[in-house]
Amino acid sequence: MGELLVIRHGQASFGADNYDKLSDLGHRQSAAVGQALRDMGWVPDRTITGTLTRQKETLASMGFEAGDEHSGFNEYDFQNLLNARYKGDVPELVKGDRKVHFRTLRETVFQWQADEIEGPSESWATFTARVEAARLAACAFGAERVLAVSSGGVIGQLTAASLGAPDKMMMTLNLQIKNTSITKFVFTNSAFFLHEFNATPHMMSGEAAGMLTYS
Repeated sequence: MGELLVIRHGQASFGADNYDKLSDLGHRQSAAVGQALRDMGWVPDRTITGTLTRQKETLASMGFEAGDEHSGFNEYDFQNLLNARYKGDVPELVKGDRKVHFRTLRETVFQWQADEIEGPSESWATFTARVEAARLAACAFGAERVLAVSSGGVIGQLTAASLGAPDKMMMTLNLQIKNTSITKFVFTNSAFFLHEFNATPHMMSGEAAGMLTYS
């Protein structure tokens, strides 16, 4: 069976003018997970990311060469969803307070899944379809060890879909996913199974234990 390891990008720049780049900590997290894979003797024969800067920077800081890009591995546009929900007037507390932000995001995604938000840039159905297209591209014939770098929502959806879980499970999983965590799937031409979820062996001890983040 083939193996697909999906890494969530390193810590991005929450609260900055440009969220879509790694923080200094994000680069260190990425280097740590890359080294952990090499220490385990796990070297990919295919790499793939979304088109987002934080995803591509993660792969580079992991120490692996860039490969394919597929926009299906891009995160859903949470800022667009918030703007659509609040008609362009997102409350300051939602934008500035981390706890309120993520609680509101969870509620908003549930509304998105139920088609209760008017005019988002992407529908829930379109999101799930492009994630599935990215999965198929990553697992296409010719590679047995595939390394993908993506984002929490995509990883949550891949995991939920592999388990046949209800739509809401995507967001429940999404909010648990740690930066640079490893989610492993095994696959054949006709099967796709979850093998390991949200693992961070590179942050289990010593100084690395202080690098754990979720956004």
